[in-house]
Amino acid sequence: MNAPTGRLADSLVLPQPYLLFLGDTTEAGYAKTAFGLADWAPDRCVGELAIDGCTVTTGLPRLSPAEARAAGARSLVIGVANQGGVIGETWVAALIEAMEAGLDIVSGLHVRLASLPALAEAARRSGQRLIDVRTPPPGIPIGNGRKRSGKRLLTVGTDCALGKKYTALALHRAFVERGIDADFRATGQTGIMIAGGGMPMDAVISDFEAGAAEILSPDAPDDHWDLVEGQGSIFNPAYAAVSLGLLHGSQADVFVVCHDPTRTVILGMESFALPSVEEVIDLTIRLGSRTNPAIRCGGVSFNTSAYSAEEGEALMAAESERLGLPVADPIRGGAAFDALVDSCLA
Repeated sequence: MNAPTGRLADSLVLPQPYLLFLGDTTEAGYAKTAFGLADWAPDRCVGELAIDGCTVTTGLPRLSPAEARAAGARSLVIGVANQGGVIGETWVAALIEAMEAGLDIVSGLHVRLASLPALAEAARRSGQRLIDVRTPPPGIPIGNGRKRSGKRLLTVGTDCALGKKYTALALHRAFVERGIDADFRATGQTGIMIAGGGMPMDAVISDFEAGAAEILSPDAPDDHWDLVEGQGSIFNPAYAAVSLGLLHGSQADVFVVCHDPTRTVILGMESFALPSVEEVIDLTIRLGSRTNPAIRCGGVSFNTSAYSAEEGEALMAAESERLGLPVADPIRGGAAFDALVDSCLA
């Protein structure tokens, strides 16, 4: 059979450095774009901008658009990834101020920037650009399930916004440090901004999700690894569709379950309990084996940012013993993370 005929989105050349816009966000999980860029591309970020009501921070300097422009910023990146991917009415004035200060606006939200008349007019008046990152390429085929050469690792989650991107990035870095030929495959707006290209999976029409994932991780040499950033959760009532399409299309050889041990309910859907790690492992194997019967779990990635180093280490050691799998925090690293890498490559 022939390879898929579609292609990845062209590599992004975004105006840098960035001013990260936090809006009026009160939940850190909804500011994951800002945190992702601050953590993985700090050299491209000069500061952050927030408006009244915001209670989160990346730790970068709080700057006005004019101050950021004077510090070298060339664009304002909307660092919020909220439910529905919408631009809040309270944000518009700050975005217009940024354009008037000489900054382009970069967005990974579902809504198109130019669809807001006030922003379109401000862009026309100021000469600044409105740049939408969450735009799939044309010509994506439906998935065909053809077995592809090369190896693939997919991060999956008990929920959204708890470390799938960070885990894939950390594993990619560890693979490369071990001399392994590997690529990080971005599937969301933040990952695409970090990597400079990828596939915005949650903006792809449902029928083409698996085909988009096949394009994202094409045939490769037998010893090559693609580290695929996961999206959503197959247990999330709102976002399971993109998770399943990515699972089938990636044909993952190995998956790593990402989990926040402090979370007990689905983010933004508090009437739904969070699934256990064991439930995610079981269902991922059952569904993933449809396109790769050899799929296996390489281990578990915990977000232990709410714990002290000693508490986090003890929790992960206990969970590793209970599950019979490596459990590690990719940000803390250490021997536990090395064991997770070993297991993924075994």
